[in-house]
Amino acid sequence: MRPRLQETFSASKFDFLINNAGTGLSTPFAETTVSQLDEMYSIHFKAGYFFAQHALEYLNDGGGIVNISSGLTRIIFPGSSAYASMKGALEILTKYLAKELGNRKIRVNIVAPGAIETDFNGGTVRDNQGINDHIASLTALGRVGLPTDIGPVVAFLCTEEAYWINGQRIEVSGGQAL
Repeated sequence: MRPRLQETFSASKFDFLINNAGTGLSTPFAETTVSQLDEMYSIHFKAGYFFAQHALEYLNDGGGIVNISSGLTRIIFPGSSAYASMKGALEILTKYLAKELGNRKIRVNIVAPGAIETDFNGGTVRDNQGINDHIASLTALGRVGLPTDIGPVVAFLCTEEAYWINGQRIEVSGGQAL
């Protein structure tokens, strides 16, 4: 990692790590295979866990980590048990890291987007008008989220103004399923 930091940014360390890995899985609990669960574990929990661990050597004191979760850790949607369980594990890890890295003044938070119009899970929310309309009807602000609704919140957590926010789950869903 250090040679790439040096070559690309002329730096040996960085201030913020954003863990935003993800793939979708829409399989009922009774039909989820060991292979599917292992894949969800590897992508959504294990990768974030060990990437953050490896990055500690390069993360400046006073910096931060922002993990990305999902509204599905609060909103129960059949077929999402494996995916949401791994995001839930990442939420617990966030609290532990906030405590354990506090001595370095590294703050760790997690952002939990609601349904967002992206290519995630094959673009289902973006491309299926029926699903989009249904989710919009369940959202207080009356629409599905956009990537531009999430990015500024993540960026804010990387500012001095957000210094006192640590160990928090911040849902960014427009009031989905209140």
